[in-house]
Amino acid sequence: MIPDLVNIILNIDKNLPLVIQDYGLFTYLIFFVIIFFETGFVITPYLPGDSLLFVAGVCAANGLLNIWWLLGAFILGAILGDTANYWIGSYCGSNLFKTRLCRIFKDEHFDRTKHFFEGYGGKTIFLARFIPMVRTFAPFLAGVGCMHYRRFLAYNISGAIAWSVSIVLLGFYAGTIPVVKTNLNFLVYFVVLLTLGTVIFIIYKLIKTLRRPSVDE
Repeated sequence: MIPDLVNIILNIDKNLPLVIQDYGLFTYLIFFVIIFFETGFVITPYLPGDSLLFVAGVCAANGLLNIWWLLGAFILGAILGDTANYWIGSYCGSNLFKTRLCRIFKDEHFDRTKHFFEGYGGKTIFLARFIPMVRTFAPFLAGVGCMHYRRFLAYNISGAIAWSVSIVLLGFYAGTIPVVKTNLNFLVYFVVLLTLGTVIFIIYKLIKTLRRPSVDE
């Protein structure tokens, strides 16, 4: 039972028509929960995000889902998820860098994080929505970096709306194309591979940046 449920959640973008058939209106609640966890906790960035929104849009174009309920579930899940992640980061704050587990971090790392979000936090929160993995860590680091909450919330809301509407509508209008209807599984794999490629590129750039010696050294 539990393994089957986990499999459905992790691969919901590939099994979406079956999920809609089995769960009906509860499908929107499932969408909300998945996006909330995908954006709300740094340990769950592997949950489907972009691919789920895109395929859900395709299903809405084919009459399987209501696009307004769909957008509501995704936008609300994204906003509340980032909010939870922000407050978790805020609660940890500078104490995160003082624990034995995190002694690899120096005080200057915390200071850099704080200064970064003071200057570029808004753009980061907004643009991170469109980048897998980054959108999971950005709100947490915004909390750690003490970004002003009202400013964070404004970019959180605008980013959630822009991300949800653009990806869902992309899937919605693509879903009206005959070749997309007949090759939905292939399209899902393409979106997943594109997402994976983006994640690998981001990790590569992050490692390259971290290995670069600081000016003080």
